[in-house]
Amino acid sequence: MTFSTATTTTSPYRTPLAGFAAQLLLLGVLAVSVGLSTWGWLAGVAYGAVLCGLLSFALQRAGMNRLGWANAVTFGRAILTGGVTAMVFTPGAPALLLVAIAAVALAMDGVDGQVARRTGTTTTLGARFDMEVDAFLILVLSIFAATQYGWWALAIGAFRYVFVAASWALPWLNATLPPRFGRKVVAAQQGVMLAVVGSGLLPGWLAVAALAVALGSLTWSFGRDIVWLHQASRIRSAARSRWSAPHREHALVG
Repeated sequence: MTFSTATTTTSPYRTPLAGFAAQLLLLGVLAVSVGLSTWGWLAGVAYGAVLCGLLSFALQRAGMNRLGWANAVTFGRAILTGGVTAMVFTPGAPALLLVAIAAVALAMDGVDGQVARRTGTTTTLGARFDMEVDAFLILVLSIFAATQYGWWALAIGAFRYVFVAASWALPWLNATLPPRFGRKVVAAQQGVMLAVVGSGLLPGWLAVAALAVALGSLTWSFGRDIVWLHQASRIRSAARSRWSAPHREHALVG
């Protein structure tokens, strides 16, 4: 009698599809409880489709068949962000509920990292996934703030995407930055301030001041990093020139 063992693998598409179903369920709950406009539905569904499509592609590219616990937490935050997105594009959506959902997503930000470190499952995909969810949540919250206090507030959420676009033309912006505590503080500050401002609990002048502080600190943080990256690129360029000079001289002598 012979025995055979079969190895089963999980498709990298299964989890994203389940996540898309969860996104639709959340949108349905919001539609029944507070109502979603047509634009809100379109924004939420489009966000969920793009999120799950990109995640499927990333999992396949990384050779991963499942997310793992840490990435599952991040995925939960991403689905909540889809709910925030739908509400931002729904005129008259209750601000306190919108901010409450965003606050839960922001509070979960430190959980995925802790889970990854404790379980030894830290991955490049997980770090990138976490960063992109954070960036998009900040973007939609800044859109919400901009509709109330002026479109200049949109710069808070757009800053990171402008930086990424600039890196396509200036490759030296893609270099790895040294870890800095100040950068983490500024990043966390953006979400908290945007959530507080979006709640409508602050007087108008104080909300504008909070947005100005958030934008100012973000400008300082990005400016410091850009200066560091530029200086580092010049140092690398000078080092390459010094290294290649003796080789050219040797070639000429030979």
